[in-house]
Amino acid sequence: MLDILDSMEAEGGLESLRALHQDLIALEDGQLQLRNIQKLCDELTAHVEAFKKLLDRPAKSDTSRKKLESGTIQIDQSDYAVNKEFQESSIQLADALDLDELRAAELLIDAQGDAELLGRPTIVSAVINHHERRQFLLESLRMLFSNAGSPDSEEALRHKQLEILGDILEIKDGPARNGSLFTRKCFKAMADIERWIQDLAERYQGTLALGQSMTTEYDEIMAFQQSSLAQQHESLGAIVTYLVKGGYTDIEDFFQLLRHLPTIERWNHIPVHYVPAIAAFISHYGSPDNGGSLREARMLHKRIMDGTDSSPWVLRNLQAAMISWWLAEYSGWYLEQRLGSPVQGADLEAEARARSDAFVQALRDGAFHCTLAICSQIYPDDIYDPARNGLTDYLLRDTPPLPSGTIGTNVLFRDLLLEQMESFINSFISNMPDTLRQFQISEDDQRKKILGGVPSQARSTLYDQDLDLERFLVIIAYAFDLRTDAAEAFWEDPDSNLYGFLQWASKRQSTPRVGAFCELLRSISRNEECATAAHKFLLDQGSTKTSRIRRSSSLNWNQIFSELNLYAAKIRETPASSRPPIRYGGKANAGDIDEPESALMLECYLRLMAHICKESSEARSWLWTHETFRSLDVLFTLADVSVPPRLQACAIATVAAVLTNKTLETSLFVWSAMDQWASSPTSSMQAISRPGKPMTPMICMEEVTFEALSKTFDQANEFINLLQTLVSPGADVGGLHDALPFPEQLGSSYRMPGVEPYIDFAFGKILAAKPPVVDDPVQSRLLTNNALNFAATCLSVFNENLLILANRSTIAVDAAIETSSLDAYARLHPFSRVMEWMFNDGVLAVLFAASNQDLNVVATASPNSPIVLTVLRSIEVMNRILDLQSTYFEILRPLVKQQTTGHRHPVLNPTLASFEDSVATNLDLVVNLGLYGGLGNRELAISSLKLLERLSSSRRLNASLTPVSRQLPSGNRLVGVLEQHGDMERVRTSFILGLQYDDRELDLGPGAPGWTIKSVMLDFLSHCLAALPDRPNLAHAILGFACTGATLSIEPDGAFARGASLFHSIVRMVAEYPDGLDNAIQLWSSSIRQKAMRILSILRASPLSSVLVMAELRAADFLFAMFLRQAVITPDTNLDGFSIRDENFAQTDSVLVLEQYLEQRCTLLEYASSELRLTAAEGAPTQKARILSTLFGSTTMLDGTQLPNVPVFELLDFLGADFSAPVVSPVSNVFTNLDFTVALDPHDGTTGGAARLHLVEQLLALRLSEVRKNGYVETTQDHENALRDGETFLAYFKTQKNLSTLEEIRLRTLKAWSNLLALAIGHCGLDQAGRASLVLQALQTVMPKLERYAIESSPEALILAKLVQTLFFQVDLKSSALDQTKVADLADDRFFNIFRTSLRAINVPEGDIDLREALYSICFRYLTSIAEPSGSRSRQHSISQTVKTSGKKTIDIICDDAYGGSGTCRASAVLFLDALAATAIIEKSSYMIDSLARTNFIVVLVEAIRDIPNELRDSGPQDIPLLLSYYNSKLSLLLTLSQTRPGATQVINAGLFPTVRDSGLFSVDPDLGISTTDPTSAAVSRYYALLLAVIRVLAAVLVSRGPQNQQTIEQTKQFLAENRTLVVSVFKRQAGIGVGAAASVVSKSAGGDDDDMSTVVDELVELFVLLMTRTEFIDVSDNFFSPVHDIHLSPPSFSPYIVADLRFFGNR
Repeated sequence: MLDILDSMEAEGGLESLRALHQDLIALEDGQLQLRNIQKLCDELTAHVEAFKKLLDRPAKSDTSRKKLESGTIQIDQSDYAVNKEFQESSIQLADALDLDELRAAELLIDAQGDAELLGRPTIVSAVINHHERRQFLLESLRMLFSNAGSPDSEEALRHKQLEILGDILEIKDGPARNGSLFTRKCFKAMADIERWIQDLAERYQGTLALGQSMTTEYDEIMAFQQSSLAQQHESLGAIVTYLVKGGYTDIEDFFQLLRHLPTIERWNHIPVHYVPAIAAFISHYGSPDNGGSLREARMLHKRIMDGTDSSPWVLRNLQAAMISWWLAEYSGWYLEQRLGSPVQGADLEAEARARSDAFVQALRDGAFHCTLAICSQIYPDDIYDPARNGLTDYLLRDTPPLPSGTIGTNVLFRDLLLEQMESFINSFISNMPDTLRQFQISEDDQRKKILGGVPSQARSTLYDQDLDLERFLVIIAYAFDLRTDAAEAFWEDPDSNLYGFLQWASKRQSTPRVGAFCELLRSISRNEECATAAHKFLLDQGSTKTSRIRRSSSLNWNQIFSELNLYAAKIRETPASSRPPIRYGGKANAGDIDEPESALMLECYLRLMAHICKESSEARSWLWTHETFRSLDVLFTLADVSVPPRLQACAIATVAAVLTNKTLETSLFVWSAMDQWASSPTSSMQAISRPGKPMTPMICMEEVTFEALSKTFDQANEFINLLQTLVSPGADVGGLHDALPFPEQLGSSYRMPGVEPYIDFAFGKILAAKPPVVDDPVQSRLLTNNALNFAATCLSVFNENLLILANRSTIAVDAAIETSSLDAYARLHPFSRVMEWMFNDGVLAVLFAASNQDLNVVATASPNSPIVLTVLRSIEVMNRILDLQSTYFEILRPLVKQQTTGHRHPVLNPTLASFEDSVATNLDLVVNLGLYGGLGNRELAISSLKLLERLSSSRRLNASLTPVSRQLPSGNRLVGVLEQHGDMERVRTSFILGLQYDDRELDLGPGAPGWTIKSVMLDFLSHCLAALPDRPNLAHAILGFACTGATLSIEPDGAFARGASLFHSIVRMVAEYPDGLDNAIQLWSSSIRQKAMRILSILRASPLSSVLVMAELRAADFLFAMFLRQAVITPDTNLDGFSIRDENFAQTDSVLVLEQYLEQRCTLLEYASSELRLTAAEGAPTQKARILSTLFGSTTMLDGTQLPNVPVFELLDFLGADFSAPVVSPVSNVFTNLDFTVALDPHDGTTGGAARLHLVEQLLALRLSEVRKNGYVETTQDHENALRDGETFLAYFKTQKNLSTLEEIRLRTLKAWSNLLALAIGHCGLDQAGRASLVLQALQTVMPKLERYAIESSPEALILAKLVQTLFFQVDLKSSALDQTKVADLADDRFFNIFRTSLRAINVPEGDIDLREALYSICFRYLTSIAEPSGSRSRQHSISQTVKTSGKKTIDIICDDAYGGSGTCRASAVLFLDALAATAIIEKSSYMIDSLARTNFIVVLVEAIRDIPNELRDSGPQDIPLLLSYYNSKLSLLLTLSQTRPGATQVINAGLFPTVRDSGLFSVDPDLGISTTDPTSAAVSRYYALLLAVIRVLAAVLVSRGPQNQQTIEQTKQFLAENRTLVVSVFKRQAGIGVGAAASVVSKSAGGDDDDMSTVVDELVELFVLLMTRTEFIDVSDNFFSPVHDIHLSPPSFSPYIVADLRFFGNR
């Protein structure tokens, strides 16, 4: 294939270039980790060929076009069949890019993926990709040159980079001239770009001229190409500069550049891009310090100077500037001459004069004008400095400016250009000092003549005066500004020529030169160290003794103060009406001591003072405590309404600068001074008409001041900035914010106290109604930004927690806070009035307008640009309003209305009940927020998505669409707004791009912008879904679902159906995003996966989306991918630097890492359970088999490959180590008795509620303030100790909160694991032996942990116990299949161990009753399973002995639960006792009977029979079944005990027969007394069942006691006699006689439950017969039965325990 313009290597293409570019940026910023240095070198090596071919541009060719038109092309060794449409698109792209047709086809193919993702036409994506690829390569090459030439680079890396550069330039193994060839290629590429840009402009103008309509897309692509080409041109200019500085060029390259520069016709960004290269060539070949020769320099000098006349440039000003740069460097050759010099014999003096004359001529041609214009207009756009701009404009005057918007200068290019300007400055000062002195002399003479009225033809006014020295000073200011390294180097070398020039320039200065010098001094004091050095430079003790200023020999603080004092005195003394206007030019007024530039000079004084005060604490403190200069008095005087606006603004800005790092005391003092200034009547009032309503002079003056301040941008902007500074917290203010930021009685002498007038000024006169003179968009944005910043500060410094704590805590808040009372704090704080303005229609309109900016402009602007800051601040204010609106409306507003008199002017719209009401009419905000979140700006993304999250969770904003918009498919208002304007896809795309995985985030961690944006995007989605999980909402739509009415669906041809939606991006993120680096699980990386997993969990659990999500996850094999990623957590696992073994683990953030990891594990286990249930329900055996195989340790891939994974049994690892050692509560005399209950979150899911740390912090601060005011904390040491104790308490609560949250997620994960394990074994499909094997394996995993936690009675024990209980029922222990395997004996041992462990756990004092209930159930299941061993198995363990060994306390606890336990625990305990008693009978042990007799529990059981009727009568219908179950279990236990003679004796001695008689159970006729209207009712059935249970006990006692026990026989006879009626009724029912007969007939014919009743009646009859027979009752009472009835006795059905031991029933 033909050579290509830029490489599209198979290993990554554009993405690999983007990655390389990002790595080089990280290296340049010092953020690239050492472990990635080698990777960077490998990347550079891999792209060497791409760099080589970067400038080889393949032109269009007939061969390529014919190959394309053939229908088959080959790209990357792959053949493609292309249709006619593709061929035409390729040719169209080739024409647009002037590129080879096959290369254009390749670009189209590669752009298809991006086109689909971004929703663009493929050809547009191809154009964008083409330019981006070029730009990435060029910028990467530029940074490679920069890093390789930097002395700060690490030596080995620097050597490697130089080696790579040698390969790129082909000088490593080739001739050195190849570097020059590469330079000329760069020149050619720059010229091509210039023609390209011109061609685009002509094409665009031609389209306009023809009247053709242009789409927005066409405009955007044209603008993109022009911007990208300009950036490429700039990068090439920088690369040429580095080539020159690196010595890769020769002099012929300079000549080629000199031949090209005269052809440049337009004064725009193009010539500026050549400036660094021009300066570098001049420095390299024109200076004696860079290894050049004088002969070459003289040759160049002749070429450059001859070109002035022979080949003049179109841009004469740029030519003049180049000549000045050249002469400054070239003159260095003639400072010293040695023997043998090529200039021996030359007339050096004449040459020197010629150079000086040429320099002067260059200045006349605009050399310094051009240089200053370049330096000023590459200054960052995000720094708006009207005062400096005014000085620069004054110096440039008629100089043509660069077209606005044509320079988007890269900061690195700007630094490179200014570095070259610094070289020129050094050379000019060092090599041409006489010329500099001549400038000063000439300008001073001109000025004297003009001020003295001496006529001059050339210079008649100061406006016409030469100011080249001033321009040079300002050029130096721009060259050093924002370059702190250069400034520090300047101050570190006081012997340098630059420092000497600074001293020289500070002497004998004219008025405009003073201003320029102040700018110079300001530019080299950009940090604390440099500003302090500048302050010391100005500490000259020269003084002025006359009122007419005679400047001392050098500029110093005293001179500055004297001039400011003098001008301030004139303002006080002179009436406003008689003051002459201050101008920056023109003829001086006779008798006026001021020069026309005086105001400009004063501005520069104030700017310098403000800057040094802001940067240097030493200077600030010195100025604040100065003995003679009353700074505030002078500054507020200079801020008089009659002062020129910009000077007034500078004075106000200086006041704000003095407040840097202010204390509260300083702030209060300045507030008082400012209020006095604003309200003090002056002569200025005479010229201003007062309002019609009567006012005090002070109120009137206050309004006059505010009116004057609102007239211009400069004044209004700086004053609002001052207000913001005053209300912001001081350096000595803690986090409590309990003090008002102004004096409590401020203004009380003439109005209501407070700062309400200032707030009304900021929002009423400025924000809601912009001054009419502010028509510049940048000024408007800056003013809006400052006003919103003021609003945000006022809202953020209000502490609403004080109101909460005052109502709920025991602290005397009124006495503890700095304000006189909480009432005064709430009423006077700026918060209240600001919130009122935030609901004003005008302010709301500005607020929403500020947030609604052109997305393309915001995307391309720098993060600190006015437009980005305005958008960001507006969104932050909205967030604060939503945070605090409930406090305002519910507490503050009623309080203020109640206590405020009628002087307060209402400003809010009373129809707005919440901020959401205003959003409802400005729903475009939702669109903007969604798009801002994907622009890559970290702060903007955080604020935008936080606000979008809150709005999308609002019930009101998520209401159904209005009838007007019913045609939209979505039923959600917010979704409908996005879909209505076609913005939904853009928002989805921004989210998809924002969530793309980039492994370079691993290098920077949470500091990476991409990581932060991912985090806030995921937070938005999860919170929105959690707030409205069962309703279609914005998060569903962004994820890719189609929201139709109240349901979700998938569009057949949409991105979701293609697997390209945001939902699928999140699935891939969960599967691919790493947990950390270097075998460590790190907090920042784990949190991303946790948040993504949470989104999937919410979607899976919601009925709205569950079906769709489960299908997609199954299609993606999500379950198997996740299990393959699972790892076992051990005590030594590195959790963000700590392991569970570490003593301080609980006090570190590693707890959060474990919490996040477990939440991911929990989500996976819950999903696995859902998937297994769904698979079983659908009857999908293959999928079910795959799932079970994975759960048990082997994943089967779709191709049949088997991959090992951690089996589910090992995923109980999180219970393996103890990390939650109790944290000792701290002790402090100050805080110990503080009640922290108010800080607990009642809605927290953890036990007792976790502490809300911000409230804990507030409580601690309040208590500290309280004890300090009470005198308890007196000394500094006491205060420090109290602060240290407070930090300890805060750390304690933080640890407790973390551990509580971790404990909650551990329990959730354990429950999920237990459910999954039980489900997996239940659905395993194995035979009894196989199932038993799995159960035993599970028990082997569970039992050690159950034993541990059961002894501690921990919550974990209950979950594990329920799992064991479930597992017991999974295996039929009586199955004969177990006898044929080796499992049987192992099962016996393991189950017995479980039984023994359960007994020990039951014996734990004060144990959990729910846990004991589960343990009772386990034991009952075990005992019933071994009652009759299957086959040849025999019992190997003595249960009775085991119980006896566990201690008497065990039986006591069981009996206590059986008697007084809650809920079903009573029945479980009784059943366990029943099973124990039955087992004891089998083992022929009397231990149970003796134990129950010892505890008197048998008496309790018998006595319980008496209360049965009463308890049934008092219970509700819903409680009857549970109560009957409890009775049956008790009677069953009595029955079991009665099967042995000792047991029967204990039962009969407990008063069985008297108790039964007293209960009255047998005295009721069921045919008459129970449900007589429904003889087949459930009540009758239950009654007979209860009678049967009692009769069984009576029969068992009778039989067990034997025929020889006459006492029992007599009691039985008496029982039968007393209950003859009931017995007869039962016999009649069984025989089908009377009412009972009808019931019996119905029962036998109905079947079902009625069959059970019939069986009960039959057994009752049999037992009555048994009692009669054994007691010979029939012989005693012959008339008991009527002889006419033949009673049929059915065979009885008895309990297995009765059958086992009562031979009577068996024999019968």
